[in-house]
Amino acid sequence: MMKRTLILVLALCLTFIAGAQTAADIPYRNTVDKYAAERCRLDVFAPEGAKDLPVVVWFHGGGLTGGSKAWTPKALLESGFVVVRANYRLIPNVDIATCIDDAAAVVAWTFRNIGKYGGAKDKIFVSGHSAGGYLTNMVGLDKHWLAAYGIDADDIAGLIPFSGQVISHFAYRKTLGMSELQPSIDRFAPLYHIRPDAPPIVIISGDRENELYGRYEETAYFWRMLKVIGHPDVHIYELQGYDHGSMADPAVPILINHIKRLVKDR
Repeated sequence: MMKRTLILVLALCLTFIAGAQTAADIPYRNTVDKYAAERCRLDVFAPEGAKDLPVVVWFHGGGLTGGSKAWTPKALLESGFVVVRANYRLIPNVDIATCIDDAAAVVAWTFRNIGKYGGAKDKIFVSGHSAGGYLTNMVGLDKHWLAAYGIDADDIAGLIPFSGQVISHFAYRKTLGMSELQPSIDRFAPLYHIRPDAPPIVIISGDRENELYGRYEETAYFWRMLKVIGHPDVHIYELQGYDHGSMADPAVPILINHIKRLVKDR
């Protein structure tokens, strides 16, 4: 009874955000696994009368070991776009491949279902903060994750990672006995999968002096290598004065402006 009450309260709270019509805790996997059934859920926010709107799939941060879909910038929910925010399974309960596969399943669900909520299938953008930015990069650059669900990653309208790890994620490196400050690049690194034909990419970082583990320099190298290999639409922003945790809210206007630009150009 308590669990049902909490779900009902959550659903009622969601409906008050920007007058949005919402659906809460939708399962995106059919599973009997208790942990998967608990974590593999998403919420949809859509403005009243939504029709053919851009869509943002949002993944929360938390170092791949914590966090919740409730960690979504309020400005994003009030952006006028359709927003899909999702939980995913976490290390150490699962391995990193499962985290990425869950993210791919969310994006695939969105392609197949978002029309019911007024979202446009050809205007789906993927974004997220920190670990969510890492997942954004992985599902958009390494095409095999979405291909497993019958989706071409190049059909994503744009990737907008907020301070996302681009070398192999530190939580994954810790499972290998490495420290957060011991870098590596393998198949679980977005940098490993850079390609000139990837969707448009907007990279946003906090202040280089305040960011986590040299994250700005990581993302700057990511940007540079995408430029070097000939990616035609990649941008980078450094938000002066903001650290890793506080950079998400001020990054939202950049996301909104680029989505409007990219939708206009389509």
